[in-house]
Amino acid sequence: MTDIIVITGGNKGIGRETARRLREAGHTVVIGARDPERGRAAADELGVAFVQLDVTDQASVDAAAEHVRSEHGRLDVLVNNAGVTGTFAPVEQTRADDALGVLDTNVLGVLRVTNAFVPLLELSDHARIVNVSSGVSSIHDTIEKGYADWTVIPPVYAMSKTALNMLTVKYAAALPAMRVNAADPGYTRTDLNGGEGAHDVTEGTDDIVRLATIAVDGPTGTVSNSAGPLRW
Repeated sequence: MTDIIVITGGNKGIGRETARRLREAGHTVVIGARDPERGRAAADELGVAFVQLDVTDQASVDAAAEHVRSEHGRLDVLVNNAGVTGTFAPVEQTRADDALGVLDTNVLGVLRVTNAFVPLLELSDHARIVNVSSGVSSIHDTIEKGYADWTVIPPVYAMSKTALNMLTVKYAAALPAMRVNAADPGYTRTDLNGGEGAHDVTEGTDDIVRLATIAVDGPTGTVSNSAGPLRW
């Protein structure tokens, strides 16, 4: 069956590769992006649809949801991919305004978008939500693996992804008819980290694609990567 899929931040990096793979699998994909010019260019190259969508702007989010409703009538899969790293600074030197910008995109942006699209997801008989998280969200691994170097992992970014995991679990409980999960792409080479990373975007999207296409009786309320569940 062909699914209707919306991917936020879909014009580059992990979002773009997710769009490419799901489009090639035969689904109808709509990518959202803040910048209309870049978003349309990416959509044209991928052969997918585009909608202007700034996750930090409620009016933009609401307009995007209405556009999808008018064009497609429902939504089967929402991939909350849009995210920012924020300021690279020690936590004791991080300004609250800098932290607010990261949380507004990475956590509140997911809240805005998900709540706006829930009515459309409720029209699907196999709705799925995939939140793109990160391994640095794990408190267990932060302690065990020493994720303390702020030059590599901005503290507020890690904190935002931990909050996103909890939001994922809360949505899974609130929306039992849907499959709501979070995926950790791992250390993937993207613009977000200046092209650093242990693997490319194709490998980084493996778990996102898996969760976007799981069966109606598949898992919900999980946080995982390609190796399995993430230790919290």
